[in-house]
Amino acid sequence: MSEIILKVKNLNVKLEEEEIIKELSFEVKEGDVLTILGPNGAGKTVLLKTLLGLFPYQGEIKWTKEVKIGYVPQRLPFIRDIPMNVEELFKLKKISRKEIKETLNSVGFGEEILDKKIGNLSSGQFQRILVVWALIGNPDILLFDEPTTGIDIGGEETIYSLLAKLKEERNLTILLVTHDLSVVYKFSNYVICLNKCPICQGVPREVLTPENLQKLYGEEVKFYEHHKH
Repeated sequence: MSEIILKVKNLNVKLEEEEIIKELSFEVKEGDVLTILGPNGAGKTVLLKTLLGLFPYQGEIKWTKEVKIGYVPQRLPFIRDIPMNVEELFKLKKISRKEIKETLNSVGFGEEILDKKIGNLSSGQFQRILVVWALIGNPDILLFDEPTTGIDIGGEETIYSLLAKLKEERNLTILLVTHDLSVVYKFSNYVICLNKCPICQGVPREVLTPENLQKLYGEEVKFYEHHKH
């Protein structure tokens, strides 16, 4: 039996008097790839930030002791404007150049990227730099907010196949926020459909029924039909 890393029970989050998440309960086991799926404004990013301790909540959030968390945010536009190169950014982490190079290598970067200015990176490169940032210190669990789908990483590799590779190499547990159903089918062993209230949760192929997707997305669901395999 895999150990439970995270237990969430009857979670409620209210921001400025608005209920963002209502009565959500779930568990994450070691090695899980759990996807949080839902429309814009459904509370997905708020959920990740609440798990990180950034928002007040009611209910129970219980991490196992000593768990190390890496977080890849949705976007950090202001960092793109800071006049520093990649090496200077990673020096903020106070780790050895050797560890920086090894972590860069694990996402397919050579050390020549260290001299590049952050503002000159492509969106795909910047996304991977954020992943490297989250991997420093060898986290047990990676919280990943809306990776940009289909970023081309040298040949055919997308950010998702990179995640799958990292998961195997580093024995990671992953919590992923996305809109993309095909990603859920390919990579996840558990899905939570969230639109403020949990709509459904379980094994993707069992719970992502047309009825549940209709409940989750309303009329938007037609747009998602072409993702079904």
